[in-house]
Amino acid sequence: MSIAQRFTGLGWRDNAPIAMVGLGHAATHWVAATFYLLLPAMSSALNLSYTEVGTLVSVMHISSFSANFFSGPLVDMTGRRVLWQVISLVLGALALAAFGLAGGILTIAALVVVIGMTNNLWHPPAISYISQRFPNQRGYALSIHALGASFGDTIAPIVAGVMLTTMTWQGTASASVIPVFGVALMLLLFLGRAERQEHKQGAPKGMNFNEYLTGLGTVLRNRAILGLAVMSGFRSMTQNGLMLFLPLYVADVLGGGPLAMGLALSAMQAGGLIATPIAGVLSDRIGRRPVVLMGLGSSTVVIAALTVVGNEVAFVAGVSLLGFVLYAVRPVAHSWLMDLTPPAMGGSATSLMFGTQTAFSVSIPIVGGMIADQYGLQSVFYLLAATVLASNLITLTLPKGRPAVVESSSD
Repeated sequence: MSIAQRFTGLGWRDNAPIAMVGLGHAATHWVAATFYLLLPAMSSALNLSYTEVGTLVSVMHISSFSANFFSGPLVDMTGRRVLWQVISLVLGALALAAFGLAGGILTIAALVVVIGMTNNLWHPPAISYISQRFPNQRGYALSIHALGASFGDTIAPIVAGVMLTTMTWQGTASASVIPVFGVALMLLLFLGRAERQEHKQGAPKGMNFNEYLTGLGTVLRNRAILGLAVMSGFRSMTQNGLMLFLPLYVADVLGGGPLAMGLALSAMQAGGLIATPIAGVLSDRIGRRPVVLMGLGSSTVVIAALTVVGNEVAFVAGVSLLGFVLYAVRPVAHSWLMDLTPPAMGGSATSLMFGTQTAFSVSIPIVGGMIADQYGLQSVFYLLAATVLASNLITLTLPKGRPAVVESSSD
C-alpha cells in the first residue's frame, strides 16, 4: 500500500480526478483573486472611494447570488457535472480578459457580474461530482477541492503583484487568464470524455422537473442543512471581508506596495494549503463538528489580534496563521452538507449553501467600506471578528453526528 493510499484511503488512479477538479477550483479562485488584487490600482486610476470599491465588490456578490437560482437545478436536472465546470471556467476567464478593453467603471461592473455568476456556477457541479464519486473519502476529496481554491488564491496575488510592477492593471487582467483556459481544456479532454462515456453506458443523466421539486422540498425541510448554510454564510462574510480589506490595510495602514499586498493575501492562503487536507481527513475520522468548532474559534481570536500588529512581517505571519485555521473549515462544511443531502440533490444543496454565503457577503464590502471611511480600516477587523464568532455560535447548535461509513471502491 502506497503512502498516499495509507493517508487518504485512495490510490493514485482515484486521486487523479480529485486533483483535476482541485485545479479547476484553483482556476476559478485565480480569476477572483486577481480581481481583488487589481482593486487598489483600479481605484487609484479611477479615483474611487472605499465605499465605491466596496460597491463594485458587492456587484460581484449579488451576481454570484443570482447564479444560485439556476446553477443547482441545471446540474441536478442535466447530470452534466463536468460540462458545467468547463463552462464556468471559460466564461469567467473571458470576462477577466476583457478588463483590458474596459473604458470605465460601468463596463468593469458588467464584467464583474459575469465573474461573479461563473464563480458560483463552479461549485454545484464540482462539489456534487466529487461527493458522489468518493463518498467514503468525502472529507479528504473535498479538502483537495478546497486546497485548489487556496492554491489559486495563493499564487494569483503573487503573479498579479509581479505583473503590476511592469504592466498596467488592464494588461495584468488580460494576461492572467491563460492558465485558466489551459485547465478548462484539461477538464474537457479527460473528465468530460469519461462523463460522456458513463452516460452512454447508462449512467443516470439527471431527473425531470417533478422529481427535482420533490428532492428540493426534502432539502429545504432539513433544519440541519439550513443551519449549516447560515453558519457558512457568516463564515463567508469573514472570508470575503478579509479578501477585500487585507490588501487595502497593507497598502494604506502599513504602507506596503503591490508585492506586499500580494504576499499578505498569499500568506493567508498558504496557511489554508497546509491545514485543508489535514482537516478533511480528520473530519472523516472524528466527525465534522469538532473540526469546524476548532477552526472558527481560533479564527475569532486571530482576527482580533491582527488589529494590534503594526509590523509588516509580523502581520503577514499572523495572516498565515489565520489562513491555517479559517480555511480549514471550508471543505469540512462542504463535506458536512453532502453527508446530510440526498446524492441526486447535491447540486441544489450546494447552491443553497453558496447562495446563503453570497447573500450574507453582499453587505460586508459596503458596510465595511463605510466603517473604514468613517472610523478607519482597523475597525473593519473588529466587525470581521464578530461575524466569525457568530458562525461559531451557530455551529454549537448543529448535530454532533459522525459521517457515515460506506464501502470504499478505491484501488
